[in-house]
Amino acid sequence: MSWSLLALVVARLLLVTAAFSQSLDSDFTFTLPAGRKECFYQSMKRDASLEIEYQVLDGAGLDVDFYLSSPSGHVVASDHRKSDGVHTVETEDGDYMFCFDNTFSTVSEKIVFFELILDNMDDGQSEPEDWKEFVHGTDMLDMKMEDLMDTINSVKARLGKSLQIQAVLRAFEARDRNLQESNYERVNMWSFTNMVVMVIVSGVQVYLLRSLFEDKRQTRT
Repeated sequence: MSWSLLALVVARLLLVTAAFSQSLDSDFTFTLPAGRKECFYQSMKRDASLEIEYQVLDGAGLDVDFYLSSPSGHVVASDHRKSDGVHTVETEDGDYMFCFDNTFSTVSEKIVFFELILDNMDDGQSEPEDWKEFVHGTDMLDMKMEDLMDTINSVKARLGKSLQIQAVLRAFEARDRNLQESNYERVNMWSFTNMVVMVIVSGVQVYLLRSLFEDKRQTRT
C-alpha cells in the first residue's frame, strides 16, 4: 500500500470517528416508588434530534405516566398509564425535561427502563478538509474512497441500530422474566392455600363420619 493511500485512509477514519461522536445513546434503569415522580434533564442544541424510548419492566399494571417538556416549559409529548412508548422531537437550545409519574399508584412501585438517542449533536462547524493535503495521485488508486466511506458509514449505521435493538430486547427480556417470577410466586401461593383448605376439609369430613357412627347411648352395668 502506498503512503498516499495510507494517509488517505487514516485521515478518513479520523473523520468517521468524529462522526460517531455526533450520535450518542445511553440507557438507564431505575426504581420508581409508589406515589412518586422522577424527572430527568438533557441538554440539547438547536436543530438536533432527541429520541426517548421507555418500558415498564416490573410493577402492578406495568404502567406509568410520562411527559416530555421543552426548555420553554411546553409539553411536547405525553403518555397516560402506558407500559412503553417512543417519542422523537426536533430540539432547540436548552434543557429538556422528561418525567415518569407513578403518583396514581399508592402501593406498587415500578421498575422503568429508558433509552436516549441524541443525533446531530455536533457544534455546527464544517468538517475539516486538511486531509486532502496529504493525498497525491488519487487517480492511481484502485479503490474509490467514496465507496469506502459509503461502506464505513453503512457499517456505522447498522452497528448503532444493532446496539439500540439489543438494549430494547434486554428490556423486554427483563420485563418478561419479572412477569414470570410474579406468576410463579402467585401459583405457589394459591397451591399452598388450596392444599391447606383440602387438609382442613378432609379433617372435617373424617370427624363428621366418625360422629355419625358413634353410639352415644348409655349402657347399664
